[in-house]
Amino acid sequence: MRTRLLAALLVTPLAALVLSAPAAQAAPDPNLTVTETRIIRTTPVAVSSLNTVPVTVEVDAKYTWPEADPGTTLWAILERSAGTGQLQYLFTMPLTKYEGTVQNGKWRGVVNVPSTANGKFQLTGVMTGRFSPGSGDMTDPTPVTDGPVLTVNGTNLPKLTARVLPDPVPYGQGYSIRWSVINGSTGKPYGTRLKVWLANDNGCVESFGGPSYLTDTNGYVTKAYTSADANYLNCLQIPAEPSPAAFLSLFVNRPLLPMAISATPSKTSAPVGAIVPVNGSVSNAPGGCPVNLQRLYGATAWRNVGTANVRQSGRFTVNAQPAYKGNIPYRASFPTCGKYKAVVSKTFTIKGL
Repeated sequence: MRTRLLAALLVTPLAALVLSAPAAQAAPDPNLTVTETRIIRTTPVAVSSLNTVPVTVEVDAKYTWPEADPGTTLWAILERSAGTGQLQYLFTMPLTKYEGTVQNGKWRGVVNVPSTANGKFQLTGVMTGRFSPGSGDMTDPTPVTDGPVLTVNGTNLPKLTARVLPDPVPYGQGYSIRWSVINGSTGKPYGTRLKVWLANDNGCVESFGGPSYLTDTNGYVTKAYTSADANYLNCLQIPAEPSPAAFLSLFVNRPLLPMAISATPSKTSAPVGAIVPVNGSVSNAPGGCPVNLQRLYGATAWRNVGTANVRQSGRFTVNAQPAYKGNIPYRASFPTCGKYKAVVSKTFTIKGL
């Protein structure tokens, strides 16, 4: 479940395919029962810029695991229910027991509310332990029905941008990213050096807290990356506890790889309506990418008449079907797919009989 929460927390349009993959199904901890939850705040939280405001959260619960430690902590999840801020979830700091026993007690702690939470958040779940990205918990949160709602009025929210140089990044070459953090409301820098986390690969979704960098007073920080880093997610995160207050994640652009394609019909003539397999191959073996069989209509119009996927070997088979008597021009067309350029084969003919 935590993997799904992190995906929602950190996903961006560029990274959605990577970070929103389904996690294994689990179930809430059968030993944890939540009887009541409270947010000790009756008015909206006003928070500006890169600040956070602690808000007290209380949970009444029963934890009946026989080997439970008397110092067992809990943590709660607040999920966005309204508004358009960047964050979709807020996580509390560890909630510690202040009354009763682990088997029937009351826990208290805080959620650090950033301006980027602008909107409404409802407490929807509780887990044992503490929020820790990438820990791989085997249970889902214990759900909370009709949990309390926290309203956040965020102002002067940070705007994060990135400029990659060179763009696109050639294969085998390093690159740099100039990250920027400014006041999204004024369009100006915050006027002081800001601490940020710059990470790569799993550091963008499975661990928080570094490496740390300082921007200049204009909000810029530039980091050099190796050629290998271009294969993975790059990100900037605004530090907060226990998870970032804001983030920007991206994959660098790559030049499309040149391709070559060939196609040969199994027969050069066949009765009208008969199926003629056309076998071919594509360079670089882009398994799973499509190949279209195209037929010439009129003098210049090529139209798709069949499609197949490239096998892992780089080979493919599409089926032609002569529609009339006479020589019919065909070709195989490989459209742009991932990092591969579009390319077409030489024209070949199949005679309809």
